[in-house]
Order: sequence, then C-alpha cells, then structure tokens
Amino acid sequence: MPAIHYILKDGAVRTVDVRDGLSVMEAAVHANVRGIDAECGGSCACATCHVYVAEADLDRLPPPDELEAEMLDAVAAERRPTSRLSCQIIIGPALDGLTVEVPATQS
Repeated sequence: MPAIHYILKDGAVRTVDVRDGLSVMEAAVHANVRGIDAECGGSCACATCHVYVAEADLDRLPPPDELEAEMLDAVAAERRPTSRLSCQIIIGPALDGLTVEVPATQS
C-alpha cells in the first residue's frame, strides 16, 4: 500500500497507508487527518481539500486539468505553484511516499 505523508497545520507529520485508487482527500477523511474539509465529498466543486504538494513530488503528478485549475483560484489559503486539490490526486504505487501539506485554512 502506498504511504502518504500529511504535514499538519502544527508541523506534525502523519503518515497514512492508502489503498490504490483512493484520492489523497479520501484517504485523509478516512484516517481523520485534520484540516482537509472536503465539503463537496470529492467532486471538485468546493476547493476545501486544498493541499500543497512537496516540490520534490510535483513531477510525479499530472498537471491540474481546467476545472481543478479554476477551483484552485477559489482556495481560502494562499495559492502556490504547488497547490492542488487533494480530491484530484488518485493514489497508485507510483505515488508511494507522496508528501502534502495542509494549509492554515480551508474556508
């Protein structure tokens, strides 16, 4: 199972083993990772699952599609070049060890 590292608001790191096919958001919600609200349940409609992907991991992800890019314009925290919606990152073996940081706020 791929492991995803979540850097929490207080700087603590929480590592979650994730079943292939789940999104980074779904894994966070199932593991009760605080700070990923996911109000729309993962349909790319609310931007409350915003995360910052570690720069070293960006090349392992496809770029955001048009809808995700539009939703990233609506995030509550600062949008950075590493910003992604965690509902749009689907986990597979190639993403083992992915690190994402939870922003200070989602709303």
